[in-house]
Amino acid sequence: MEPDADCGLCPRLGEFRLENRRALPDGFNAPVPAFGPLDAELLILGLAPGLHGANRTGRPFTGDWAGDLLYPALLRHGFAEGAYRERADDGLQLRSSRISNAVRCVPPQNKPTSQEIATCREFLEREIAAMPRLRALLCLGRIAHDSALRLFGEKAKALPFAHGAVHRLKSRAITLYDSYHCSRYNTNTGVLTHEMFEAVFARIAADLRAG
Repeated sequence: MEPDADCGLCPRLGEFRLENRRALPDGFNAPVPAFGPLDAELLILGLAPGLHGANRTGRPFTGDWAGDLLYPALLRHGFAEGAYRERADDGLQLRSSRISNAVRCVPPQNKPTSQEIATCREFLEREIAAMPRLRALLCLGRIAHDSALRLFGEKAKALPFAHGAVHRLKSRAITLYDSYHCSRYNTNTGVLTHEMFEAVFARIAADLRAG
């Protein structure tokens, strides 16, 4: 279900991985596996590991600004327990939630190509197929949104990306939720505020409780 440590499906990403192993020898520097139980009701889908975040720690959204926003939100809304300490061994556990990425390897300049996104989608497809209780999919950013729609065979024009949007998928009994990515750039520029991000999780939690 996950690519191996030396996955060669995307040559550019493989070359960048080798560069990072030389430049950042203490980092994880491999495809970053998803985090959280497969029986989760909520899957959170990001873009790709950050060079000095998940690529260093080996856990999605761990060790960078995005994680500083995401994990506290999960804790506040009952999707996690423990404490987030910006490292993979902090003991934090996810509850009925799982975190993954559209692309499992860190890309140069955080910009995967369309072909790399399409190639890595096979791992996301296997992951979702192995999640029998999945009811909610939160896409952080347009790339995650578009990749999910292609996986499910949905049309982008019918289900456009917008922060706070809620889409009922026709092909599966899954509700897709959209949020701007919780990147430092988006929060520093005011594209995404803490209140906007919290509202998305509040909606998802309420919908899941309602059944």
